[in-house]
Amino acid sequence: MSVILPKSLNRPKTPVRLLAVSAVALVLAGCGTVQPVPFTEDELKERMAEDRLQMYADQEPITAPISFHEATARALKYNLDYKLKLMETALSRSLHDVSKFEMLPAVVASAGYVSRNNDSGGRSIGIEDRIESLRPSTSQERDRTLADLTFSWNVLDFGVSYYRAQQKADQVLMAEERRRKVVQNVMQDVRNSYWRALGAQKLLGRVDNLLARVNTALERAREIEDQGLMPRQEVLAYQRALLDAVNLLTLRRQDLELARAELSALMSIAPGTPYTLADENELPLPPVPANVEALETMALERRPEIMEEWYRKRVTENDIKAAKLLLWPNLNLDAGIHYDSNTYNYNSSWVDTGLRLSWNILKLTQWPSLKRAHKYQNETDDMRRMALSMAVLTQVRVGLQRYDLALSELDFAKESLRVDQQLLKFAEAASQSRFQSELEVIRAEARALLAEYQRYASYSNAQAAWGRLYNSVGLDVLPEAVEDHDVQTIAKAIADTTNQWQQEVFGVTAQAAGQPITATPVSVSFPASTPAEQLEQSAMQISLRETSGR
Repeated sequence: MSVILPKSLNRPKTPVRLLAVSAVALVLAGCGTVQPVPFTEDELKERMAEDRLQMYADQEPITAPISFHEATARALKYNLDYKLKLMETALSRSLHDVSKFEMLPAVVASAGYVSRNNDSGGRSIGIEDRIESLRPSTSQERDRTLADLTFSWNVLDFGVSYYRAQQKADQVLMAEERRRKVVQNVMQDVRNSYWRALGAQKLLGRVDNLLARVNTALERAREIEDQGLMPRQEVLAYQRALLDAVNLLTLRRQDLELARAELSALMSIAPGTPYTLADENELPLPPVPANVEALETMALERRPEIMEEWYRKRVTENDIKAAKLLLWPNLNLDAGIHYDSNTYNYNSSWVDTGLRLSWNILKLTQWPSLKRAHKYQNETDDMRRMALSMAVLTQVRVGLQRYDLALSELDFAKESLRVDQQLLKFAEAASQSRFQSELEVIRAEARALLAEYQRYASYSNAQAAWGRLYNSVGLDVLPEAVEDHDVQTIAKAIADTTNQWQQEVFGVTAQAAGQPITATPVSVSFPASTPAEQLEQSAMQISLRETSGR
């Protein structure tokens, strides 16, 4: 029997084969060259500089004093935390859009080239006599081109993708609730800082002037102590009183400076940028609301944390539903158009369809466990929501009490300010009549200034308590849609929204507040006297107080 060798047994490799071998060699060589590469010092500096520019980029310039609502608008527009939540919401919406397309069937187009180094073929033998019946033959070329367009639809994959799309939709709503919470917190932080910063703007210069005068008096007292012009005990008592005033004023000055720094950070204003706050009338503080049950009901309906937890329950429930769906039979539909350049084929192109049903019966054993997990998951979610609801109700009650106490503290601060202002006037008159010493005037002026600071701090605390009560009910700061996104438009929208909520929920009409109670700076002119005479007057006054005390 003659043997005929296949044609082109030693056929040279085609360029495509050479290209494939070269690509594999390059990939293998590249895998060994991947090493950890840290950032260089120049790259770190460049990144730092770029981040600093981006943090304060594209901001509207400050051309006028900043009002409270404008400060809130700037914080909402430029605050990085709020920007992050906006981006997270946009990301959730994009992921939801992507998940909707996962429910579509798979339509795959493919094309390729196939090559082998020898012929594909076979031979046949008889089943009974095991004698070769045909000579070796082939029905496939060594080099072929292929093309396919296939359609595939898996019922279980469709069902799981449907539940995943529902989860993504709920996660969009959860991201929106987190955004609402950040908006409310940003306004609360601005409310805490703005009024203290405004008080700082009004008082800081006067505090510095008074500190300068106190330091001057201390220098004179040290000179007299060194010269021995007065008894040492009296001079030290005088210095002790001045140092007490310096200590209190310095502490208050630090509070004032920190308030402005906090407000600048909230508005994302670059450090060192000069700006002033509008010397506007203080916003009216409404009386303590009496409709406690209505506020509690609204808090349970509107708080972002409760709504987010409710949406999270739907997300976890869809997880269990998707797991249960995978227990059922799977139906797969297939159809495709195919092409093969093999010249030995009777038909080079064809269409095929298929229907396949499969079922992993052993997965049914998971059903009791999944059912129990579904039950316990729902109970856990409900309990978590109820615990959160209890905390929300507590916040409403505590917010009302804090607001009531803050209003009482504000009334007391106003009365203290009135008394200290009167005492300052008496001290000034007595000093000009030489019945009181410079020490008493400085101490009276320090008390009046501290009382005015306490009045501003009490008003700020009352505003903060009102803001916490506002937040505890879950009221929104912005409307659903804003006409424009410039600072002034956002500020007007914030003012209109808060006024509307205060009128509808708390029964407070938006009226202009009266002029804030502020102490008029008193310029004290001391009579021309020597330091010794001033210390003698102080010693006489101390002696008179001791005599009256006895």
